[in-house]
Amino acid sequence: AIDIQLVGLTGDIRTFRPFRPQSGTWLDFTGAPRLAPQLVLNKEAAKGFTRYQVPAQLHVDGATADATPQIVGVVDDGNSYQPTAYVRADELLNWLPIAETTSQSYGPSMQVLLAPTAKDLEQTLRARLTAAGVDGNQLYAQVTKTREHAQSQLRLMELVFLAMAALVLLIGTAGILNVGLATVGERVEEFALRRAVGTPRVLLAGIVLAETLLTGLMTAGLAILTGVLGLKAAGIVLRGRFPSLAELEFPWQAGVAGVIAGLVAGLLGGLIPAIRAARIPIATVMRA
Repeated sequence: AIDIQLVGLTGDIRTFRPFRPQSGTWLDFTGAPRLAPQLVLNKEAAKGFTRYQVPAQLHVDGATADATPQIVGVVDDGNSYQPTAYVRADELLNWLPIAETTSQSYGPSMQVLLAPTAKDLEQTLRARLTAAGVDGNQLYAQVTKTREHAQSQLRLMELVFLAMAALVLLIGTAGILNVGLATVGERVEEFALRRAVGTPRVLLAGIVLAETLLTGLMTAGLAILTGVLGLKAAGIVLRGRFPSLAELEFPWQAGVAGVIAGLVAGLLGGLIPAIRAARIPIATVMRA
């Protein structure tokens, strides 16, 4: 058997918790409740059903009989520890008497998801539960700020990636600077000869700077091409295991930022070699 946590739903909760679909469909709340309850599993429960062959039989403590469920879909609910199955509450009550849902052996809990504007409904629900004999100390209210939490997580990830990008840009600039200085050192006679035949210092500096800019631009273009091809290859190879990769597209805004970063690295890394090339004296050609 596979032990799962069973969550009965009275409506579609995806407005509050937009579960990411992995396969199949979500629960249908439009028709009459079925005698064979439909289940939607989370990823952790789906692992168990994939690994083991178990009878199509759902046993719930306190139920009048074991049901024969239908697994209609798998979702990613963010819970990577607890195998969970979602079912319509009215379909569950076809097999589980209402009295058993309040027994101490069953140990149930009820969670109500309300919009931030439903303050009056929350107060009414509290009053009716208290009047029904529910201890007020057992009623808890928690504000879930999903959007703010997601934005803070994305902001943190953005800062991490920006720091990594700045480090990579610094390393690339140092590499271009090192190559540029070595190249200027090897071409001293060439630049001195150009100066001897009348080439202005600004033009010499521009030649060296243009070379480093082309190096940075070509490097950025090669990195973008590698990213596009790698993303397509990953989508083809891994889309069976990760369906979300099939619809993933290359972020061209990041590609534009990469081109700009390559030009900045070429400019910063080529500035000192360009100044050094422009300062080479004409007399150097005589020593050569």
